[in-house]
Amino acid sequence: MAANALRIHQHWSWLTLLHRAVDALCIALALAAACLVEYPQRETLFWGAVAIAVFAFLAELTGLYRYWRGAPLRGELLTALATWFATLAVLAVSAFCGGYRLELSQTETLRWIVLAAGGLTAARVLTRWLQLALRVRGINTKNYAIVGINELGFQLARNIDQAVDLGLHLQGFFDDREEDRLPAIPAEFGQSAGDLDQLVHLARTGQVRQIYLTFPMRAEERLNRVLTRLSDTTASVYVVPDFFVFELLHSRWTQIGGLPAVSVFENPFYGVDGFVKRSGDFALACISLLLLGLPMLAIAAAIKLTSPGPVFFRQKRYGLDGREIRVWKFRTMRVCEDGPVVTQATKNDSRITPLGAFLRKASLDELPQLFNVLDGSMSLVGPRPHATAHNEQYRQLIPGYMLRHKVKPGITGLAQVNGWRGETDTPHKMEKRIEFDHKYIREWSPWLDLKILFRTVLIVFRQENAY
Repeated sequence: MAANALRIHQHWSWLTLLHRAVDALCIALALAAACLVEYPQRETLFWGAVAIAVFAFLAELTGLYRYWRGAPLRGELLTALATWFATLAVLAVSAFCGGYRLELSQTETLRWIVLAAGGLTAARVLTRWLQLALRVRGINTKNYAIVGINELGFQLARNIDQAVDLGLHLQGFFDDREEDRLPAIPAEFGQSAGDLDQLVHLARTGQVRQIYLTFPMRAEERLNRVLTRLSDTTASVYVVPDFFVFELLHSRWTQIGGLPAVSVFENPFYGVDGFVKRSGDFALACISLLLLGLPMLAIAAAIKLTSPGPVFFRQKRYGLDGREIRVWKFRTMRVCEDGPVVTQATKNDSRITPLGAFLRKASLDELPQLFNVLDGSMSLVGPRPHATAHNEQYRQLIPGYMLRHKVKPGITGLAQVNGWRGETDTPHKMEKRIEFDHKYIREWSPWLDLKILFRTVLIVFRQENAY
């Protein structure tokens, strides 16, 4: 097979060119508005041109101009803003190292930054709104077909139907098998179906623009046969392998020596997302320590005065990718278990000191984990770390248990704010906690982190399920 046949080409359209032009215009107009003069100085115009060039270059690195059709708007907005602020950082470093100075006051510079960010955001919001308005009315839509009358094909059709912004209209289901071997098509899709000969005719005449193949991965020979037939058309053809029916954790495409590969289990925090996550953790941890420093000193003194033993308790836990970390906590028990067997705390546990009971009820014993956040071994939000002994126990009982370690553990998490906080004395409770941990990894966004932090504060005040 020729090398070109293995290559996946990047989607390119007039909309991509328009986005580049509009972004450049936003930066230029924002600079002109910031100057509040009719003719900006030559040096200012130069830096404006440099900013546009740097932004265009960084946009290629951040993937700003990738194919966003069907992707959440917040992801595109976050990428655009991150690209803009990275551009400003490059300009600042270049100016400092080269001994140059932008002929703008601090007020004008701030105005430029804000106006450009607002313009980049507004342009994308307006574009999405216009696209959606057109596609709802049947304008700028494409007919698509699904090859493979099976459950995966039906689920794909449902997903596309719910994503109105994709602008896709189902032409029908097609299959190369005998009719008596085909399952019934759900009534919601009608009875539009046919064989490959009909599909090839529709594709050749332009009545079908996109084709999705939903064959089982084991059907390699069948897949090759269908692809050969469709290669005689100009339709865009996509393969949706049936491993997508499994639970995927932030899958993404990558390339290995030019060959495409898709990750099945992946850490969602790479590129811009990773920078945003880590920056937010570090900033909020610093602010929290400044605000809570004195109360933490008071708690430490109270622990030392009310019971013998150390102030802090450091326990072995699994961190990112299953690597061992030491998690800081205020000591709340008369014992410090950290061996191959760790007994979970229960209600009215005799090992818990009177002060420890209060600290655990108010979740104040977790505050020292802010130091774990600062050193990068933990995050503010993520799956709660379990004792190593519990990890080894439950990884044998719950399928996919270890996938929760594809991200850093957190001081609080989605499971905890949904009622699965405290003792996990039954496998069902741990299964529900793992279910929410996986959901967090799949659906992560900065807004989800903020929502979890806010709900955590409310739960701490209600003091639910903590002992």
